[in-house]
Amino acid sequence: MTTLSVPVARRVNRVVDQVDLGPTPMSARSTLAIAPGNDAWTDPFLLMGEELINQPGFDWHPHRGLETVTLVLDGALEHGDSLGNAGVLGPGDVQWMTAGRGVIHREVAARAEHARVIQLWLNLPSHLKFVPTGYQDLRAGRQAVHTEPGVLVQVISGETGTARGPAVNQWPILGAVITLDPRTEYRQVIDGAERAFAYVIAGRLTIGGRSVGTGQTAWSDPVSSQGDATTLNLATGDGDERTTVLLFAGRPIGESVVASGPFVMNTRAQIEQAYRDFHSGKFGSIPRHTRLPAGT
Repeated sequence: MTTLSVPVARRVNRVVDQVDLGPTPMSARSTLAIAPGNDAWTDPFLLMGEELINQPGFDWHPHRGLETVTLVLDGALEHGDSLGNAGVLGPGDVQWMTAGRGVIHREVAARAEHARVIQLWLNLPSHLKFVPTGYQDLRAGRQAVHTEPGVLVQVISGETGTARGPAVNQWPILGAVITLDPRTEYRQVIDGAERAFAYVIAGRLTIGGRSVGTGQTAWSDPVSSQGDATTLNLATGDGDERTTVLLFAGRPIGESVVASGPFVMNTRAQIEQAYRDFHSGKFGSIPRHTRLPAGT
């Protein structure tokens, strides 16, 4: 007789408060949700921050050896890079950039307004550190959607139910924005070998049985090495407001991480080479037209 296995319910290993960094030269308010340097606890995720960008924003700077995922919560974010990409992203839009072997880019508030954004840095394994640079605009209206009663899952990357996110990944990643009505329950299926985190953008809920509120991140570490299906339970209580959660999951890479500023490599020698390559022009040049025309 055949029996169907029941997915293991995951637990939350730790809940971490965001760190308020206050105003910075780049933004009116900066908070750190995933602090760098704790790679054994966050692998394959490197860091994540929430920014209220006004002026001057994050002007031209290089990257190598990682991918960045930027979600616009409010306002308008202008992007430009050394590949010639340029555009403005609005609320719900996502920018997925593969720095790979090297790129120079900028992120500023469009039309001298403001942009409230979340940016996540994803590590790349050593054999993918030098992949070609790439850029994807994942517009809100074109993202995959999975719905259940009282639940909206906007899938950025990976699969949820029958929905497959539009992002093209170098390292397999599940990424979604989940909105839940009050008194609602949702179970997210996650590969048992993956590490997952859920960052509460707004509201309060229980995740894996732990209470988590706005600005907090719940972490669920891998529970197996076989890749068996597991579930992470999200449940909202009474109230009048919806809860919004950013959920990501991915298998730990398990390699050494050496980071310096905008570069993330495996050795100090590779970091030094990245600086030499950048200063010698191997990352490309800043485009002549660095701002979009007014009114764009």
